[in-house]
Amino acid sequence: MPVFRAETFIRKKRDRAQLSAAEIRQFAEGVRDGSVSDAQIAAFTMATWFTGMTVAEQSLLTLAMRDSGRVLSWSGLDGPVLDKHSTGGVGDLVSLVLGPIIAACGGFVPMISGRGLGHTGGTLDKLESIPGFTTALDIERFTALVRSNGLAIVGQTDELAPADRRIYAVRDVTATVDSPPLMISSILSKKLAEGLDALVLDIKFGNGAFTPGPDAARELAREMTRVATESGVRCTALLTDMNAPLAPAAGNALEVMEAIRILSGEVADGRLYSVIVALSGELLHMGALADTPAATISINFGLCGPNMSVATACATGNNALGEAAV
Repeated sequence: MPVFRAETFIRKKRDRAQLSAAEIRQFAEGVRDGSVSDAQIAAFTMATWFTGMTVAEQSLLTLAMRDSGRVLSWSGLDGPVLDKHSTGGVGDLVSLVLGPIIAACGGFVPMISGRGLGHTGGTLDKLESIPGFTTALDIERFTALVRSNGLAIVGQTDELAPADRRIYAVRDVTATVDSPPLMISSILSKKLAEGLDALVLDIKFGNGAFTPGPDAARELAREMTRVATESGVRCTALLTDMNAPLAPAAGNALEVMEAIRILSGEVADGRLYSVIVALSGELLHMGALADTPAATISINFGLCGPNMSVATACATGNNALGEAAV
């Protein structure tokens, strides 16, 4: 195999040449072991920001970053391994409710979450508003909790997708966080490291989201589902409106309290409830825990069991992309 030279790799990306699987894998390995410098990572991310990546290149980068660390294995589970990802928005506490729903209905959710970006609080920020709550767990404790409880939510560890972790740190200081190929590969590398059977994406649009209009959100959703599918995981996406805060409260501790209200059965309507039901239904359907994702029902959170057929609160289109009219 030819010796990998980072400058040659960067030049190819700059000149819009197709990157090979071997080159992308060697780049990720160099990022992980330190033989690729921060300056070279920055040059690559900026070249990618300007020239983009094909779906095949994004899939190869996703898999290379996933394989730079441990990939979780879930032998012996009696249900599907499922997760969701949201592009973020004000009052977006969906993960805090969706995770318990999926677990109560027979799925297993090893959710690796992130912190807030810009004007939004992340799932980890919300959970850490609970006194004494920790999201920094080692993999053994994390997997044990998923197996015993059906759900655990943690932050990214040094062992999971370490190449992505380093590339993201460079993107954060080089104005390349918003590069769609790098964003998609970063998100999916962590999700694929979870060892998922299926993934649902919540792509938000509007003045409270990073994607302002539905057309751009639709294109992002299509690209992400293509890359995820190419990388070997079943994936669907829903578009949801973020022109107004999703929850009736904004702030980490307040949003945790709202999630508790929903899980306690005090709230059974509204935009937030509809989004939760839509995403939960789509994910349960992909995991063969629901008959259909398209019928309207009302969830009784106290009676959710492994044979419950949960469906969505609104029509979700085809398996590649749905739009939640909420």
